Amino acid sequence: MTPRHAILPLALLLACGSTNALAARGFDVRDLASLERVSSPTLSPDGRRVVFAKRVVDMAANKSSTALYIEDLMARDAAPPKRLTPEGWNVNSPGFSPDGKTVYFLSAKGGSMQLYAIPAAGGSPKQVTDLSTDVGGYKLSPDGKRVAINLETFPECKGDLACSKKKLDERGAQKNTGVVFDRMFIRHWDAWNDGRLNRLFVANLGDKAATTATLVSGGVNGDVPSRPFGDATEYTWSPDGASLVFSARIADAKEPTSTNFDLYQVSADGTGATKNLTASNPAWDTGATFSSDGKTLFYRAMKRPGFEADRFGLMAMDVATGSTREIAPKWDRSADGITLANDGKTIYTTATDMGEHPLFAVDIASGEAKKLVGEGSISAIDLAGPTLALTRNTLKTGDVLYTTSADASAPLRAITQTTGERLPDVAFGDFEQFDFKGWNGDTVHGYIVKPWNYVEGKKYPVAFLIHGGPQGSFGNGWSYRWNPQTYAGQGYAVVMIDFHGSTGYGQAFTDAISQHWGDRPLEDLQKGWAAAQEQYGFLDGDKACALGASYGGFMVNWIAGNWFNRDGSSPWKCLVSHDGVFDQRMMGFATEEQWFTDWEQGGNAIDKAANYEKFNPVNHVKNWRVPMLVVHGQQDFRIPVEQGIGVFTALQRQGIPSQFLYFPDENHWVLKPANSVQWHDTVNAWLKQYIGQ
Repeated sequence: MTPRHAILPLALLLACGSTNALAARGFDVRDLASLERVSSPTLSPDGRRVVFAKRVVDMAANKSSTALYIEDLMARDAAPPKRLTPEGWNVNSPGFSPDGKTVYFLSAKGGSMQLYAIPAAGGSPKQVTDLSTDVGGYKLSPDGKRVAINLETFPECKGDLACSKKKLDERGAQKNTGVVFDRMFIRHWDAWNDGRLNRLFVANLGDKAATTATLVSGGVNGDVPSRPFGDATEYTWSPDGASLVFSARIADAKEPTSTNFDLYQVSADGTGATKNLTASNPAWDTGATFSSDGKTLFYRAMKRPGFEADRFGLMAMDVATGSTREIAPKWDRSADGITLANDGKTIYTTATDMGEHPLFAVDIASGEAKKLVGEGSISAIDLAGPTLALTRNTLKTGDVLYTTSADASAPLRAITQTTGERLPDVAFGDFEQFDFKGWNGDTVHGYIVKPWNYVEGKKYPVAFLIHGGPQGSFGNGWSYRWNPQTYAGQGYAVVMIDFHGSTGYGQAFTDAISQHWGDRPLEDLQKGWAAAQEQYGFLDGDKACALGASYGGFMVNWIAGNWFNRDGSSPWKCLVSHDGVFDQRMMGFATEEQWFTDWEQGGNAIDKAANYEKFNPVNHVKNWRVPMLVVHGQQDFRIPVEQGIGVFTALQRQGIPSQFLYFPDENHWVLKPANSVQWHDTVNAWLKQYIGQ
């Protein structure tokens, strides 16, 4: 098999190679934790200026702050982007006014998260809202005179914000701390349910900061936007400003087992009935966007209830009749969002595709999907006037902001620096994509990353990374948690396999893992590891450790008792299990999003108990023998901490060398800068102990 290169053309490769030869060191976790991060590209309505957010980290204070920067695109390279928001402000969520003269953003500068505005030409911020509740997100009306905002309030308080504040104050003054629940969710992701919902309000914008807002989503008892990761893309204004459409799931006893989000239309003044636009679809509907004339509503929809990793298809609804059609039914990719072209004939969207995350243009009339910008992962886009702005990252660099023509036909113009430009003394490991025959004879893909100091003819220890999800991908993209370059920077080679269940290879490939957690993906991992060693002679198969988080953590726990060489030995010198499932049956009762285990195991843990035992690591602990590092966070409600404690206990009771890295203040992810450094240092020390470097 000939590896398919996922890197730049030869001339640029040679240039990168010469740069690496001059670099003094490999990439380190301290580089990762302290890197500036660019996000939220936002264009002025005429496409002449771009505002973006830049996050910087204060390692000494163990915190970060974000500022907004603005670039005049017509000035070309005459001047670099300049800071727009003042020093000392921590801000997020930029947005232009319809006339392009003002930039809006959120900040907690005054002690509460509120909406602010600043002249695009520069000046002092002005507070736009002064509400008794934090503003979680916003979207300006088409005429710029009102703003839709999402606030956390108690449903029984309806639109009375003072009522919600009073209830919180009274609760805080109580001496008792017990809470009685009568339905799930009792907690979600990393937060306990305190009785509040995200609700959608509309406020008028004027000379003075708005102190009141009108509840418009009161007809739906659900979070708008959704928890835990929903945002303002889940609601939109109609072009005439008369109504809003939002996505919501009913917050009742069925919520933890349901993925049924519907689109609802409401009057922007809070009067009239709430209309369910997608009641006929029992699965997920979201991301509504109107055509410029308001006659068509575009949105994304899944088809299978209860399956969070189903394919998101692009939909078009005739607003007058309610009739719908799928725009690109033959395009076997899951759309991430909807950005309409200026002429309304094309949808721009990103989607995971063959180990990358490109930008696509989908013709609304024919459904033809065309890849516009590939090579790496597109993380955000914006379109206005003649300009398309996007952020893109790869396995060698964090997000870089680029601009191009509206149809991406012009060359990409970099507005911000690459990671290599920010760290000129650091060399990064080169990478390639390869493929092999996996389960069922299907073609399976993976990536190989060379150590930063690679020398032809030498062999290198290997970090074998297993992604989570399980419907996810370890591909050509940058991560601030599981980043292959942090291992390549320690002198390790890295192997990553997109086993059956991974996204970007067609929905059937993604579906293949459900009810097959322990056989089909394990076969892919085994065959992928063998293929990688056969194709890349620099991999030292006798010095390799397997590492994974979430589903990857489950797989490490499963591997420990089920992957052995013919002579009975393990192919791994050590293992790292981060927030992994240890007892499938207990996971079915303890996890918060019950629909996930119900779908993945073919039913709930009461009615289908045997399914949960089929691929259950706890049943194979007597076969464990490989040293393992276990990591878990107390605030992980997706895979509760007891799962990690159980893994560590099983290891300790059998005398297997093991460590337990416990974070009392982290959730399913390790996010705090100092904790991230500790995580990487502990993992690297574990690898060094067993495979050297």
